[in-house]
Amino acid sequence: MGALIDVILPVFLVIGFGYLAVWKGYFSDAGVDGLMKFTQGFAIPCLLFRAISSLDLGQSFDLALLASFYIGALAGFAAGLFGARYLFGRDWEDSIAIGFCCLFSNSLLLGLPITERAYGVSALEANYAIIAIHSPFCYAVGITAMEIARNRGERVTELPAKVLKAMFQNALILGITLGLIVNISGLPMPGVLTDAIDLMVRAALPAALFGLGGVLYRYRPEGDLRTILFVVAISLVLHPVIVWVLAQANDLSDAALRSAILTAAMAPGINTYVFANMYGRARRVAASAVLMGTGLSIVTVWVWLAVLP
Repeated sequence: MGALIDVILPVFLVIGFGYLAVWKGYFSDAGVDGLMKFTQGFAIPCLLFRAISSLDLGQSFDLALLASFYIGALAGFAAGLFGARYLFGRDWEDSIAIGFCCLFSNSLLLGLPITERAYGVSALEANYAIIAIHSPFCYAVGITAMEIARNRGERVTELPAKVLKAMFQNALILGITLGLIVNISGLPMPGVLTDAIDLMVRAALPAALFGLGGVLYRYRPEGDLRTILFVVAISLVLHPVIVWVLAQANDLSDAALRSAILTAAMAPGINTYVFANMYGRARRVAASAVLMGTGLSIVTVWVWLAVLP
């Protein structure tokens, strides 16, 4: 019960405040859009840039950690893709969008604050290592699969350019890339610039959590309930269980295990709806899975915090 009260509930209360504010009309839809544009387009990219530019790449980028997490993520994508196709009879493009919901966990808005509250700021290095390639990896998988399904093998030579263009229009990926450039090059950062970036960073997660609550109010569950529950089960149960098995096999440290499991156990992120909306496929499933998964993750994360060392 202590983990629920001290670690999980404060994060979800901030989300709840955002939900309540929009529900009761204290905060407008336009305000939510502006807040999310600020956090997703500026504050969180600054957070990622700052964290990755100072990350010890040699120590943090543990191949066993990344393999454990991303093999689990790919298994979730495959389960969502083929489950949607063969269990629920969706066409291939819908199935890929549903698979993307099972692939893209909310590593930033939920994974970071819950890991930090549970284990402290020093526990976040493995989270940042996972996050550094999370958006590039997931978008590369999702966009490549969708373009193959849409083109049915035609113009395959154009795929790399399409994938890269779509990826590098994402501010999160730009923040990650710039952080890696600064880290690898050893480029010195002026103190006044880092102080300004740090001001942005401090606003990132609280504002994003509040905005997430407002976004979730828009996407109340409706229809496709069996498919939505299927996506939520893969995201909250299958993905972290696979990561747990692989982490044990790879003998991950306790710190790496915690970060990998908690990141894998997060609900589908808002980017799953962004992806579905980009292609006009399975939007209702994506939006409802984000909302339902976020609510149910209160319970599943509590269980994982009790199980983890």
